[in-house]
Amino acid sequence: MSMLDKTAANAQPFFLGTFASNCSGGMTVTKVPERWVSSWDNNLRLAHLLDEAGIDFMLPIARWIGYGGETNFHGNVLETITWAAGLLALTRNITVFATTHTAANHPVVVAKQLATIDQISRGRIGLNIVAGWNKPEYEALGLTLPDDHITRYGYAQEWFDIVRALWDRTEAFDWDGTYFKLKNVLGDPRPSARLPILNAAGSEEGRKFAVRNADFLFTPAIDLSRSRDEIAALKQQTIAAGSTVDVLTFAHVVCRPTEKEATDYLEHFARANADWAAVDNLVRLQFAHAQSFPHDLLALIRDRMAAGHGGFPLTGTPEQVADGITALHEAGFRGSTLSFVDYLEEFPYFRDTVLPILEQRGIRIAPAAMQSAA
Repeated sequence: MSMLDKTAANAQPFFLGTFASNCSGGMTVTKVPERWVSSWDNNLRLAHLLDEAGIDFMLPIARWIGYGGETNFHGNVLETITWAAGLLALTRNITVFATTHTAANHPVVVAKQLATIDQISRGRIGLNIVAGWNKPEYEALGLTLPDDHITRYGYAQEWFDIVRALWDRTEAFDWDGTYFKLKNVLGDPRPSARLPILNAAGSEEGRKFAVRNADFLFTPAIDLSRSRDEIAALKQQTIAAGSTVDVLTFAHVVCRPTEKEATDYLEHFARANADWAAVDNLVRLQFAHAQSFPHDLLALIRDRMAAGHGGFPLTGTPEQVADGITALHEAGFRGSTLSFVDYLEEFPYFRDTVLPILEQRGIRIAPAAMQSAA
Protein backbone atom coordinates (compact mmCIF):
# COMPACT_ATOMS: atom_id res chain seq x y z
CA MET A 1 0.00 0.00 0.00
CA SER A 2 1.24 3.50 -0.84
CA MET A 3 2.55 5.54 2.07
CA LEU A 4 0.87 8.51 0.36
CA ASP A 5 -2.64 7.17 1.06
CA LYS A 6 -4.28 10.30 2.47
CA THR A 7 -7.28 8.35 3.75
CA ALA A 8 -5.27 5.96 5.93
CA ALA A 9 -5.81 6.30 9.66
CA ASN A 10 -2.06 6.56 10.21
CA ALA A 11 -1.29 8.91 7.29
CA GLN A 12 1.57 11.28 7.94
CA PRO A 13 0.46 14.85 8.78
CA PHE A 14 3.17 16.12 6.41
CA PHE A 15 4.63 13.92 3.68
CA LEU A 16 8.36 13.93 2.95
CA GLY A 17 10.15 12.57 -0.10
CA THR A 18 13.27 13.09 -2.16
CA PHE A 19 13.47 14.62 -5.63
CA ALA A 20 15.70 14.05 -8.67
CA SER A 21 18.17 11.55 -7.24
CA ASN A 22 18.00 9.81 -10.64
CA CYS A 23 19.60 12.91 -12.25
CA SER A 24 23.24 13.97 -12.26
CA GLY A 25 23.63 16.91 -9.89
CA GLY A 26 20.30 16.13 -8.25
CA MET A 27 18.66 19.53 -7.78
CA THR A 28 21.88 21.51 -7.40
CA VAL A 29 23.49 23.25 -10.37
CA THR A 30 27.00 23.32 -8.96
CA LYS A 31 30.56 22.50 -9.97
CA VAL A 32 31.74 21.27 -6.56
CA PRO A 33 33.31 17.79 -6.79
CA GLU A 34 30.96 16.29 -4.19
CA ARG A 35 27.86 17.08 -6.31
CA TRP A 36 25.45 14.17 -6.65
CA VAL A 37 26.38 11.22 -8.83
CA SER A 38 23.16 9.59 -10.02
CA SER A 39 24.46 6.03 -10.34
CA TRP A 40 22.23 3.04 -9.70
CA ASP A 41 24.35 2.04 -6.70
CA ASN A 42 23.94 5.49 -5.13
CA ASN A 43 20.19 5.47 -5.76
CA LEU A 44 19.74 2.04 -4.22
CA ARG A 45 21.78 2.96 -1.15
CA LEU A 46 19.69 6.11 -0.78
CA ALA A 47 16.43 4.20 -1.19
CA HIS A 48 17.41 1.85 1.64
CA LEU A 49 18.28 4.78 3.91
CA LEU A 50 14.99 6.51 3.15
CA ASP A 51 12.96 3.33 3.55
CA GLU A 52 14.46 2.60 6.98
CA ALA A 53 13.88 6.22 8.08
CA GLY A 54 10.19 6.18 7.15
CA ILE A 55 10.44 8.73 4.32
CA ASP A 56 7.28 8.49 2.24
CA PHE A 57 8.36 8.65 -1.39
CA MET A 58 11.01 9.16 -4.05
CA LEU A 59 10.20 11.35 -7.05
CA PRO A 60 12.36 11.36 -10.22
CA ILE A 61 12.70 13.85 -13.06
CA ALA A 62 12.40 12.48 -16.61
CA ARG A 63 15.09 14.15 -18.75
CA TRP A 64 16.45 13.30 -22.17
CA ILE A 65 19.14 15.98 -22.67
CA GLY A 66 21.16 18.03 -20.20
CA TYR A 67 21.31 21.77 -19.62
CA GLY A 68 24.88 22.33 -20.79
CA GLY A 69 27.35 24.46 -18.91
CA GLU A 70 30.55 23.05 -17.50
CA THR A 71 28.76 20.14 -15.79
CA ASN A 72 25.99 19.49 -18.34
CA PHE A 73 23.56 19.49 -15.43
CA HIS A 74 21.06 16.60 -15.78
CA GLY A 75 23.03 15.17 -18.66
CA ASN A 76 23.21 11.74 -16.98
CA VAL A 77 19.71 10.55 -16.03
CA LEU A 78 18.34 7.12 -15.13
CA GLU A 79 15.05 6.39 -16.94
CA THR A 80 12.23 6.70 -14.44
CA ILE A 81 10.01 3.65 -15.02
CA THR A 82 12.86 1.12 -14.95
CA TRP A 83 14.44 3.06 -12.04
CA ALA A 84 11.19 2.84 -10.07
CA ALA A 85 10.74 -0.87 -10.79
CA GLY A 86 14.25 -1.66 -9.58
CA LEU A 87 13.96 0.37 -6.39
CA LEU A 88 10.54 -0.99 -5.52
CA ALA A 89 11.72 -4.58 -5.93
CA LEU A 90 14.41 -3.94 -3.32
CA THR A 91 12.54 -1.86 -0.70
CA ARG A 92 9.68 -2.57 1.68
CA ASN A 93 7.57 0.50 2.44
CA ILE A 94 8.49 3.59 0.43
CA THR A 95 6.39 4.76 -2.53
CA VAL A 96 8.32 5.48 -5.74
CA PHE A 97 6.93 7.60 -8.57
CA ALA A 98 7.49 7.09 -12.27
CA THR A 99 7.62 10.47 -14.03
CA THR A 100 6.19 10.10 -17.52
CA HIS A 101 6.00 12.51 -20.45
CA THR A 102 2.67 11.95 -22.17
CA ALA A 103 4.03 12.88 -25.62
CA ALA A 104 6.93 10.40 -25.45
CA ASN A 105 5.17 7.38 -23.95
CA HIS A 106 2.16 5.52 -25.36
CA PRO A 107 -0.66 5.26 -22.79
CA VAL A 108 -1.34 1.56 -23.47
CA VAL A 109 2.31 0.75 -22.81
CA VAL A 110 2.51 2.92 -19.67
CA ALA A 111 -0.69 1.44 -18.25
CA LYS A 112 0.78 -2.06 -18.48
CA GLN A 113 4.22 -1.01 -17.21
CA LEU A 114 2.71 0.50 -14.06
CA ALA A 115 0.32 -2.40 -13.52
CA THR A 116 3.37 -4.68 -13.65
CA ILE A 117 5.28 -2.52 -11.17
CA ASP A 118 2.20 -2.51 -8.92
CA GLN A 119 2.69 -6.27 -8.54
CA ILE A 120 6.44 -5.94 -8.03
CA SER A 121 5.91 -3.31 -5.31
CA ARG A 122 2.67 -4.57 -3.75
CA GLY A 123 0.95 -1.26 -4.41
CA ARG A 124 3.75 1.28 -3.89
CA ILE A 125 4.09 2.78 -7.38
CA GLY A 126 2.88 6.30 -8.22
CA LEU A 127 2.56 8.23 -11.50
CA ASN A 128 3.82 11.77 -12.10
CA ILE A 129 2.25 13.06 -15.34
CA VAL A 130 4.19 15.61 -17.42
CA ALA A 131 2.24 17.32 -20.22
CA GLY A 132 5.45 18.82 -21.67
CA TRP A 133 7.37 22.07 -21.63
CA ASN A 134 11.02 21.45 -22.57
CA LYS A 135 11.20 22.26 -26.29
CA PRO A 136 14.78 21.00 -26.93
CA GLU A 137 13.78 17.61 -25.55
CA TYR A 138 10.82 17.45 -27.90
CA GLU A 139 13.19 18.25 -30.76
CA ALA A 140 15.63 15.56 -29.58
CA LEU A 141 12.79 13.03 -29.75
CA GLY A 142 11.58 14.24 -33.15
CA LEU A 143 8.43 15.74 -31.63
CA THR A 144 6.84 19.19 -31.83
CA LEU A 145 5.96 21.01 -28.61
CA PRO A 146 2.55 22.68 -29.02
CA ASP A 147 2.80 26.40 -28.32
CA ASP A 148 -0.39 26.56 -26.26
CA HIS A 149 -1.19 24.91 -22.94
CA ILE A 150 -4.73 24.03 -24.08
CA THR A 151 -3.36 21.62 -26.70
CA ARG A 152 -0.72 20.16 -24.37
CA TYR A 153 -3.24 19.45 -21.63
CA GLY A 154 -5.91 18.32 -24.09
CA TYR A 155 -3.50 15.63 -25.28
CA ALA A 156 -2.52 14.79 -21.69
CA GLN A 157 -6.16 14.47 -20.67
CA GLU A 158 -6.97 12.00 -23.44
CA TRP A 159 -3.72 10.14 -22.66
CA PHE A 160 -4.68 9.74 -19.01
CA ASP A 161 -8.31 8.94 -19.82
CA ILE A 162 -6.99 5.95 -21.79
CA VAL A 163 -4.70 4.88 -18.93
CA ARG A 164 -7.61 5.03 -16.48
CA ALA A 165 -9.90 3.13 -18.85
CA LEU A 166 -7.30 0.38 -19.14
CA TRP A 167 -7.06 0.19 -15.36
CA ASP A 168 -10.83 0.32 -14.77
CA ARG A 169 -12.50 -1.63 -17.59
CA THR A 170 -12.65 -5.41 -17.59
CA GLU A 171 -13.64 -5.84 -21.24
CA ALA A 172 -11.69 -4.94 -24.41
CA PHE A 173 -12.69 -1.63 -25.99
CA ASP A 174 -12.07 0.66 -28.96
CA TRP A 175 -11.04 4.29 -28.58
CA ASP A 176 -11.92 6.95 -31.15
CA GLY A 177 -10.47 10.18 -29.78
CA THR A 178 -8.84 13.36 -31.02
CA TYR A 179 -5.28 12.13 -30.55
CA PHE A 180 -5.61 8.33 -30.26
CA LYS A 181 -7.43 5.70 -32.34
CA LEU A 182 -7.26 2.31 -30.62
CA LYS A 183 -8.78 -1.05 -31.50
CA ASN A 184 -9.65 -3.87 -29.13
CA VAL A 185 -7.43 -2.81 -26.21
CA LEU A 186 -7.62 -4.36 -22.74
CA GLY A 187 -5.68 -3.64 -19.59
CA ASP A 188 -4.72 -6.97 -18.03
CA PRO A 189 -3.29 -7.03 -15.41
CA ARG A 190 -4.69 -3.96 -13.69
CA PRO A 191 -3.29 -2.27 -10.55
CA SER A 192 -4.45 -3.71 -7.24
CA ALA A 193 -5.52 -0.26 -5.99
CA ARG A 194 -5.68 3.33 -7.18
CA LEU A 195 -2.21 4.72 -7.80
CA PRO A 196 -1.30 8.14 -6.34
CA ILE A 197 -1.22 10.65 -9.21
CA LEU A 198 1.00 13.73 -9.17
CA ASN A 199 1.09 16.64 -11.60
CA ALA A 200 3.18 19.83 -11.63
CA ALA A 201 1.20 22.68 -13.15
CA GLY A 202 1.47 26.46 -13.19
CA SER A 203 -0.81 27.50 -16.04
CA GLU A 204 -4.57 27.81 -15.72
CA GLU A 205 -5.04 24.78 -17.97
CA GLY A 206 -2.50 22.84 -15.94
CA ARG A 207 -4.26 23.60 -12.67
CA LYS A 208 -7.58 22.46 -14.17
CA PHE A 209 -5.90 19.22 -15.27
CA ALA A 210 -4.50 18.62 -11.78
CA VAL A 211 -7.86 19.29 -10.12
CA ARG A 212 -9.57 16.82 -12.46
CA ASN A 213 -7.01 14.05 -12.28
CA ALA A 214 -4.36 14.31 -9.56
CA ASP A 215 -4.10 13.51 -5.89
CA PHE A 216 -1.24 15.97 -5.54
CA LEU A 217 -0.42 19.22 -7.32
CA PHE A 218 3.32 19.90 -7.27
CA THR A 219 4.30 23.57 -7.25
CA PRO A 220 7.16 25.83 -6.07
CA ALA A 221 7.09 27.62 -2.72
CA ILE A 222 8.75 30.93 -3.56
CA ASP A 223 6.83 33.28 -1.28
CA LEU A 224 4.85 31.56 1.49
CA SER A 225 2.28 34.34 1.79
CA ARG A 226 1.58 33.93 -1.91
CA SER A 227 1.56 30.14 -1.51
CA ARG A 228 -0.98 30.37 1.30
CA ASP A 229 -3.39 32.33 -0.90
CA GLU A 230 -2.83 30.02 -3.89
CA ILE A 231 -3.43 26.90 -1.83
CA ALA A 232 -6.62 28.36 -0.34
CA ALA A 233 -7.87 29.23 -3.85
CA LEU A 234 -6.98 25.76 -5.10
CA LYS A 235 -8.87 24.15 -2.22
CA GLN A 236 -11.97 26.14 -3.19
CA GLN A 237 -11.50 25.00 -6.78
CA THR A 238 -11.25 21.35 -5.73
CA ILE A 239 -14.34 21.61 -3.53
CA ALA A 240 -16.30 23.03 -6.45
CA ALA A 241 -15.05 20.20 -8.66
CA GLY A 242 -15.75 17.53 -6.06
CA SER A 243 -12.12 16.43 -5.93
CA THR A 244 -9.51 16.21 -3.18
CA VAL A 245 -6.20 17.54 -4.44
CA ASP A 246 -3.44 18.34 -1.97
CA VAL A 247 -0.41 20.49 -2.71
CA LEU A 248 3.21 19.36 -2.50
CA THR A 249 6.31 21.49 -2.97
CA PHE A 250 10.06 20.94 -3.15
CA ALA A 251 12.86 22.16 -0.91
CA HIS A 252 16.64 22.05 -0.75
CA VAL A 253 18.37 21.23 2.54
CA VAL A 254 21.68 22.55 3.85
CA CYS A 255 21.66 21.43 7.48
CA ARG A 256 24.70 21.86 9.70
CA PRO A 257 25.37 22.12 13.46
CA THR A 258 25.68 25.92 13.22
CA GLU A 259 23.99 28.50 11.02
CA LYS A 260 27.36 29.84 9.88
CA GLU A 261 28.50 26.42 8.67
CA ALA A 262 25.29 26.06 6.67
CA THR A 263 25.37 29.53 5.11
CA ASP A 264 29.09 29.27 4.35
CA TYR A 265 28.52 26.00 2.50
CA LEU A 266 25.55 27.47 0.61
CA GLU A 267 27.76 30.35 -0.51
CA HIS A 268 30.46 27.87 -1.56
CA PHE A 269 28.41 25.49 -3.71
CA ALA A 270 25.54 27.69 -4.90
CA ARG A 271 27.29 30.98 -5.60
CA ALA A 272 31.08 30.74 -5.76
CA ASN A 273 30.91 27.39 -7.57
CA ALA A 274 27.54 27.50 -9.31
CA ASP A 275 27.44 26.39 -12.94
CA TRP A 276 25.89 29.68 -14.05
CA ALA A 277 25.80 28.76 -17.74
CA ALA A 278 23.65 25.73 -16.92
CA VAL A 279 21.54 27.82 -14.49
CA ASP A 280 20.80 30.38 -17.20
CA ASN A 281 19.88 27.66 -19.70
CA LEU A 282 17.54 26.13 -17.14
CA VAL A 283 15.90 29.45 -16.27
CA ARG A 284 15.55 30.43 -19.93
CA LEU A 285 13.77 27.20 -20.83
CA GLN A 286 11.53 27.29 -17.75
CA PHE A 287 10.37 30.80 -18.52
CA ALA A 288 10.04 30.27 -22.28
CA HIS A 289 7.78 27.23 -22.24
CA ALA A 290 6.43 26.68 -18.72
CA GLN A 291 4.49 28.65 -16.15
CA SER A 292 5.63 26.74 -13.08
CA PHE A 293 7.49 29.72 -11.58
CA PRO A 294 6.11 33.26 -11.03
CA HIS A 295 7.72 35.44 -13.71
CA ASP A 296 7.83 38.51 -11.46
CA LEU A 297 10.33 36.78 -9.14
CA LEU A 298 12.99 36.02 -11.75
CA ALA A 299 16.00 37.40 -9.85
CA LEU A 300 15.16 35.44 -6.70
CA ILE A 301 14.42 32.31 -8.70
CA ARG A 302 17.73 32.48 -10.59
CA ASP A 303 19.60 32.52 -7.29
CA ARG A 304 17.56 29.60 -5.97
CA MET A 305 17.97 27.65 -9.21
CA ALA A 306 21.68 27.21 -8.53
CA ALA A 307 21.09 26.00 -4.98
CA GLY A 308 18.14 23.70 -5.50
CA HIS A 309 16.41 24.05 -8.89
CA GLY A 310 14.17 26.79 -7.46
CA GLY A 311 13.24 24.83 -4.35
CA PHE A 312 12.34 26.36 -0.98
CA PRO A 313 15.59 26.94 0.96
CA LEU A 314 15.99 24.99 4.20
CA THR A 315 19.35 26.32 5.37
CA GLY A 316 20.69 26.39 8.91
CA THR A 317 20.73 24.35 12.09
CA PRO A 318 18.42 21.36 12.58
CA GLU A 319 16.04 23.62 14.50
CA GLN A 320 16.03 26.20 11.70
CA VAL A 321 15.46 23.55 9.04
CA ALA A 322 12.59 22.14 11.10
CA ASP A 323 11.19 25.68 11.39
CA GLY A 324 11.22 25.97 7.60
CA ILE A 325 9.35 22.68 7.18
CA THR A 326 6.89 23.78 9.85
CA ALA A 327 6.31 27.01 7.91
CA LEU A 328 5.53 24.99 4.76
CA HIS A 329 3.06 22.90 6.76
CA GLU A 330 1.41 25.99 8.20
CA ALA A 331 1.12 27.57 4.74
CA GLY A 332 -1.07 24.65 3.71
CA PHE A 333 1.32 22.36 1.88
CA ARG A 334 0.61 18.65 2.42
CA GLY A 335 4.24 17.72 2.00
CA SER A 336 7.58 18.47 0.39
CA THR A 337 10.43 16.79 -1.37
CA LEU A 338 13.95 17.24 -0.07
CA SER A 339 17.21 17.47 -1.98
CA PHE A 340 20.84 17.77 -0.91
CA VAL A 341 24.14 18.44 -2.66
CA ASP A 342 25.07 14.84 -1.76
CA TYR A 343 21.99 12.92 -0.61
CA LEU A 344 23.91 9.98 0.83
CA GLU A 345 26.32 12.08 2.87
CA GLU A 346 23.79 14.63 4.12
CA PHE A 347 20.51 12.76 4.64
CA PRO A 348 21.67 10.81 7.73
CA TYR A 349 22.31 14.06 9.64
CA PHE A 350 18.86 15.32 8.62
CA ARG A 351 17.35 11.99 9.70
CA ASP A 352 19.05 12.03 13.10
CA THR A 353 18.52 15.70 13.98
CA VAL A 354 15.55 17.18 12.05
CA LEU A 355 13.08 14.29 11.94
CA PRO A 356 12.93 13.99 15.77
CA ILE A 357 12.04 17.70 16.01
CA LEU A 358 9.26 17.29 13.45
CA GLU A 359 7.96 14.28 15.39
CA GLN A 360 7.94 16.29 18.62
CA ARG A 361 5.91 19.00 16.86
CA GLY A 362 3.38 16.50 15.52
CA ILE A 363 4.27 17.17 11.89
CA ARG A 364 5.70 13.68 11.40
CA ILE A 365 4.92 10.28 12.95
CA ALA A 366 7.88 8.08 13.86
CA PRO A 367 8.22 4.89 11.77
CA ALA A 368 7.68 2.65 14.80
CA ALA A 369 4.42 4.45 15.62
CA MET A 370 3.33 4.20 11.98
CA GLN A 371 3.88 0.44 11.96
CA SER A 372 2.07 -0.13 15.26
CA ALA A 373 -0.93 1.84 13.98
CA ALA A 374 -1.05 -0.05 10.66
